Amino acid sequence: QVRLVESGGGLVQAGGSLRLSCAASGSIFSIYAMGWYRQAPGKQREMVAVISSGGRTNYADSVKGRFTISRDNAKNTVYLQMNNLKPDDTAVYYCRMFSSTDTWGQGTQVTVSS
Repeated sequence: QVRLVESGGGLVQAGGSLRLSCAASGSIFSIYAMGWYRQAPGKQREMVAVISSGGRTNYADSVKGRFTISRDNAKNTVYLQMNNLKPDDTAVYYCRMFSSTDTWGQGTQVTVSS
């Protein structure tokens, strides 16, 4: 059974940086695309960034140039480097594995203060 565990969230001032990690267990990590999504209070969950098994990336317009998604297949881990954070980036961030079971992590809170 696949399990995804996110870490790295926290409280940061506007303009600061955070790096989120998502560790996968129980699956062949390298063959699946992975993604980061976020959900702010009162809003729908939205895609932030995705990375294919081959390393191709795609970003939401709101984070282009500030966030970078990457993966380390040897560690079964996907990362989200977030720079120049803004208060609008405040949300719970979720990791997603595009497997046949479409697995999600439990989420990690990111709060950006102005």
